[in-house]
Amino acid sequence: MKKIIKYIAIGCVSTGFALSSCNDVFMQQDPIQDLAEGVFLKNEGDLPLYLNQLYNIYAQGHQSGNAYSYSPPFFITRGSQIMYGDIFTDNAIGFSNTSGDIVNRMQDTWPVPSSATTSLDDANNTGWRWNNLRTINYFLNHYREAEGSVSSPELLNKYAAEAYFFKAWDYYQKIVAFGEVPWLEKDLNIDSPELYSPRTSRAELADKILECLNYAVQYTSTQVGATGRINRDMANFLKARFCLFEGTFRKYHTELNLQATANRFLQECATACNEIISSGKYQLYNVPSEVGNDPYWHLFKLNGMTGGDHKEAILARVYDGSKLGHGTSRYFSMNRGNASGRYCKGATKDLIDEYLCIDGLPVTSSPLFKGYDGDDWRELDNRDPRLRQTVVKPGEYITIFNRDENGGVINQTLQGLKYPEITYNCPTANQTPTGGPCVTGYMFIKHWTNEPIDNGSTTSGTQTALIFRYAEALLMYAEAKAELGTITNGDLDLTVNALRLRAGFDFTKYPNSKLTLQNIPADARLDNLYQQYAGYVPGPILREIRRERRIEMAMEGLRREDLVRWKAGKFIEKPIRGMKFTAEKQKLYDGTNTSKAKDAPKATLNSDVFVDSEGFIIGYPKSPNVTNGVVKWNDKYYYNPIPLQELELNKNLTQSPQWQDIKR
Repeated sequence: MKKIIKYIAIGCVSTGFALSSCNDVFMQQDPIQDLAEGVFLKNEGDLPLYLNQLYNIYAQGHQSGNAYSYSPPFFITRGSQIMYGDIFTDNAIGFSNTSGDIVNRMQDTWPVPSSATTSLDDANNTGWRWNNLRTINYFLNHYREAEGSVSSPELLNKYAAEAYFFKAWDYYQKIVAFGEVPWLEKDLNIDSPELYSPRTSRAELADKILECLNYAVQYTSTQVGATGRINRDMANFLKARFCLFEGTFRKYHTELNLQATANRFLQECATACNEIISSGKYQLYNVPSEVGNDPYWHLFKLNGMTGGDHKEAILARVYDGSKLGHGTSRYFSMNRGNASGRYCKGATKDLIDEYLCIDGLPVTSSPLFKGYDGDDWRELDNRDPRLRQTVVKPGEYITIFNRDENGGVINQTLQGLKYPEITYNCPTANQTPTGGPCVTGYMFIKHWTNEPIDNGSTTSGTQTALIFRYAEALLMYAEAKAELGTITNGDLDLTVNALRLRAGFDFTKYPNSKLTLQNIPADARLDNLYQQYAGYVPGPILREIRRERRIEMAMEGLRREDLVRWKAGKFIEKPIRGMKFTAEKQKLYDGTNTSKAKDAPKATLNSDVFVDSEGFIIGYPKSPNVTNGVVKWNDKYYYNPIPLQELELNKNLTQSPQWQDIKR
């Protein structure tokens, strides 16, 4: 654990979340000696200046670093954790080359790192990082030195509350990654005995995190604004997210023998969500009727924080296409085709299958489901409207697009019909700046934009990164209440049904699409999957709330954490499939359908595309660690390993279960 004293940064000046350029060069400075001599945190103005650096560290938005950087807490996905975190789950497939890091970690071929690097560019990074926590603890141990200069005593509590918010966020990431880690309250020096602390028990660690969050809720500002300084709503949101994780983890991971204490955290989650909801400050984003009927898609392409656009945003990061984008990095390249193949991906058939039909019934029982045949992506028709606002149906949103022509306007009549470029192994020679190649045939449209300033850009775009949004608060409230057994039809109307209405469900035409306690659709397919891969079947209402969460939050980087807390990691073992590569689609992709009117880049069976016995695309077909699209899960992946050098330095630490240990 010696590395926890290595770095500290104080020089990143910014305003709230509209952060100026603050890249990793600051992390290489070491002003500990100046701090020890007491030249900082003496005046009121020092307090927010010092805390500003934490905003850039924790509220990363679409990445802080470069396009190949890994993100906490699992350090698995390159680039934006919001955009690409789901590639490590049953929601999305990455292309075979860059997916090697992901697959190796699920195949016992991921070696335990020898040391804990401070670089986010290191694929071996497990999240065992302590320099940021030392920065926080230094503040909490010294901020009262400015007491004589503050204009009011409340300011000290306010700034301490910000620090406690970030401390809770840091430890939340650590408890997700490691389960138990040492709880540290001092800013340590090289001779500090706390360097040799053992893991703190999960029960004590979670209580400490909750204490930090309660302090943050009590003393942070009540101001409204998703891009200002930390406020009470942000604190309540983080509290809800942590408590939902901890409550459900304890309930389903019965090996911990903590299930009797799960409801305490679930109730804290419900209470925190209720405070956000009852405040009346937030609402689900909707678009004016003249704009269109796809508010869900529009939400993720908005720029800035002007007007009423972002009443759904509780915490967000904005970019201005210049100093607020470049350097702090908007690296997700969703809109860029020729990005060296780094961002190739595709939705899984398993995710597609979970969307209900527009009548509120699953695909296995709805008469409106059209099946998978033909060449028209008919399986996307008559479904939950969020499906075609998440995965593109050819002919919608994307055309054969040249952003320098026609003022950057997307117009299929003028520019032609663009089909997903299908290949398991990106990059390919045919890439065009229309979203990049697609691994499965189900190309993500969520986060894609036709704005000229954003399309084709990695670092100078202006799309807002939504970090905490109101929709998730509604889902957390519904799930916590369902887990507690106290959910009502009124709760469902406030949460699930509100989300469905925003998406475009018609409860009048299809009354069964409204979820009530008396009207829960049967879904034997999904129940069987739970039984086969998780070893239990959640109650019908909880199953539907989990479905709603998966659909609403798809490609926002939360799916893996959900599978972990539900003890459903084996869902990773579901066969990874894409669309059905029918005879009609093979003809469409035979290389002859490339013109100014229609562009379906060539995809050859058993070369670019590999299929199973039913004709569905197989994920990771050439990976040596994946058999017929099936990736094996090991329960040790519920926790990250501690680097071996850290175990050598601190013999009081114990390795995570089932991972390689040192000789003791």
